Amino acid sequence: MTAPTRRTTEFIRDLVGFDTVSRKSNLALIEFVRDYLSGLGVESRLIHDETGKKANLYATLGPQEGSGLMLSGHTDVVPVDGQDWSTDPFTLTERDGKLFGRGACDMKGFIAVVLALVPDILGRDLQRPVHLAFTYDEEVGCFGARRLIEQLEHMPQRPACCVVGEPTGMTVVNGHKGKMTVHCHVRGLEGHSAHIDKAVNAVEAAAELVAFLKAMARRLKNEGPHDGDFDPPYTTVHTGVMGGGTALNIVPRECSFEFEIRHLPEQDPGDLVLELKDFAKNSLLPEMRAVSPESGFTWEEFRGIPPLAADDDTDIVRHAMSITGDNKAGKISFGTEAGLYQRASIPTIVCGPGHIAQAHKPDEYVEIDQIGRCESFLNSLIDRLCGA
Repeated sequence: MTAPTRRTTEFIRDLVGFDTVSRKSNLALIEFVRDYLSGLGVESRLIHDETGKKANLYATLGPQEGSGLMLSGHTDVVPVDGQDWSTDPFTLTERDGKLFGRGACDMKGFIAVVLALVPDILGRDLQRPVHLAFTYDEEVGCFGARRLIEQLEHMPQRPACCVVGEPTGMTVVNGHKGKMTVHCHVRGLEGHSAHIDKAVNAVEAAAELVAFLKAMARRLKNEGPHDGDFDPPYTTVHTGVMGGGTALNIVPRECSFEFEIRHLPEQDPGDLVLELKDFAKNSLLPEMRAVSPESGFTWEEFRGIPPLAADDDTDIVRHAMSITGDNKAGKISFGTEAGLYQRASIPTIVCGPGHIAQAHKPDEYVEIDQIGRCESFLNSLIDRLCGA
C-alpha cells in the first residue's frame, strides 16, 4: 500500500469537517485554505458569486508570470439528507484502509493532497507556475468554474494545462460525456373528470412526452451511436422529476417534468430535444388546442456540462500516462469541470483518487492507498511540467 503523509490525512479531516453541501456557503472552507496559504506567503484571489456567500479560490505557486499547471477541485458536496450513514458524515473516520466522510472521495481527498504538497512545491526551483483552483457549485451546474474561466481571461498568467482531480482510481481520463438538462411545463385546461372531453389533461400530455423520451432512450441504446470506451457506451436519456395534478376527480391543468441527456462528445443533444419538441408540436398540440387554444408547452434548456474530448497527444496526457503507466487514456460517463476548461482552450485531463462508485452515497469513502498514489503522481507531474 502507498501510504500518504500524515499532513495529507489531517487536511482531509479538516476539509470533510466543513459542511459544504451545495445549498450552503463554502466560505468557511475557502477562508481556511486562504489563511493556510497566506501563512506560507502565498496570496490568494477570491472570486465570489453574485450573493457573496460562495467563492472560488485561485492562487499561484512559484513564478508569477508565464503558463503552468493548474490543479483544480470543487469544494461543494452533495447532500446527506435521507442517507443511512453509520458515522457522522462530516467527521472523518478511518477503518479497514479507508477514509469515510462526505466528500472524502468526491473530491476533498484530492484538494487535501494538493494543500499538503504546497510547502514542498514552494521549496522547489520551479521554472513554471503551479496554479491552485478550488471552486464552488460544481455539483449543481459547475457555476464556480464558469466564473473562474471568465476571470482567467483577464489574468496575466493563463494555465497551460490542467488536472481536475475527480475520482478516477488514479487512471488518466481525457474524455467524458456532456450533460444537458431540460425542464418542460405543460399547460392544459382543468375540468371535472366526468367530462374529460371538455378539458385538457396536462399530466397525460406530459406522460406521453416522457414515454417518447423512454422510447428514444431505448433506440439510442440499441442503435447508437456507440463508443465502447464509455460505460454505458451510448447517449442516455433520463426523466428524474415529474409533478402535476391536485385531485383525482379534477383534470389537471398543470404538469412539469425534468429530464437530462448525457451525451457522447460527438452527439448534439439539441437534435434530440428538437425531436421531442416536434413530437409535442405535431402529435399532441393540435388535439390539445382543439379543446383549449391556451394549451401548450414551455421549455427551459440548460447545457450544464460540455463534453471532454481531449487530444491524446498533448503534453499533459503523455506525461500523466507515463507516470501512471496507463497504455490508453480512459473515458468516463459522469461530467466534470474539465469539459469547461478544455472548451476554454486549456488542455485538461481528469485524474484523482477514489472511485465514483463510492461517491454520492452513504458511507462515502476513499482508499488510503489511492491518496498515497495521488501524492506520488502530483509530485512527478509537477517535476515534469514545471521543474527545471
